[in-house]
Amino acid sequence: MTEQPENIARKLRDAYDAKEPIAPFREHWPKNDLDTAYAVQAINTEYWISAGRRVVGRKIGLTSRGVQAQLGVNQPDFGTLFADMEAGQDDPIDPRQLLQPRIEAEVALILGFDLPHADCGTPEVIRAVEYVVPALEIVDSRVRDWDIGIVDTIADNASSGMFVLGGPVRRVDGLDLHGCAMTMSRGGEDVSEGTGAACLGHPLNAAVWLARELARRGNPLSAGDLVLTGALGPMVPVHPGDHFHADIEGLGTVSALFSE
Repeated sequence: MTEQPENIARKLRDAYDAKEPIAPFREHWPKNDLDTAYAVQAINTEYWISAGRRVVGRKIGLTSRGVQAQLGVNQPDFGTLFADMEAGQDDPIDPRQLLQPRIEAEVALILGFDLPHADCGTPEVIRAVEYVVPALEIVDSRVRDWDIGIVDTIADNASSGMFVLGGPVRRVDGLDLHGCAMTMSRGGEDVSEGTGAACLGHPLNAAVWLARELARRGNPLSAGDLVLTGALGPMVPVHPGDHFHADIEGLGTVSALFSE
C-alpha cells in the first residue's frame, strides 16, 4: 500500500502525457478511501509544480446531489487549477489536448482575502469573494470511458481539464447566485440548463465546503485564488468544431470554441 499512491500517480501522468486513458483503479483500494486518493492527487500536483506549472486556484466537483448518489458519496471533491488550463473566450481549443472532454457551465469566484479557518462560514466567504464571473469548465478523465468512482476522480485531479472565464466581472452583492438560471447551447441549440441551486444548493455552499476542507488539510484558499464552484446543469460531451455559449442570468455569458 505504501507504493500504491506513487504507482497510480505515475500511471495517471503517463495517461495525461500519452493521451491514452487507463482502466479504473478503485478496486485496488478500500471502498471510498478518499485520503489515499487525495494523496495521489497531491503527488501529481507537486510533480507538476516542480515541472514549472503554476497553481491559480481550485475546482469543486460532484456538487450535484444526483451524481453523488450515483457514486455512493455524500460530499463533493476538489482538484487543482493550473495557469496553463485556461483558454480565452472563443480562442480555438485543440481537442487533441484532451482525452474525453465534456463541458459544463459554472459560477467562478476570485478571492480577495485568505480563508485559513477549518470552521469557515458563509459570511467569511462572502467577504473574501472579490469578483464573480461566469465560467465554462472543460472536464476530462484519464480513466477509460469515464468509468469513475469517487477515488478515481479525486486521484485524477477531480477530472479536471481546462476552463474559460467570461464576463462581465461583477461583485457578489446584488447577485442571486441561488436562483440564477443557466442555459448552455452548442451551435445555437440548447444542450444544458440549470440554476445556481443545482450546485450543492448554492454556489456559496460549495465554496464554504471547499474552504473548510482545504483548511482542514493544511492547504487553505488564498487571496487571488480562482474557485470553480461546480456545475449548474448537466455536462455535455465535446466534439471537434463545437462552439458552446452559456448565459447565466444576472451574471453574464461565456463561450468556448473547439477547433476541427
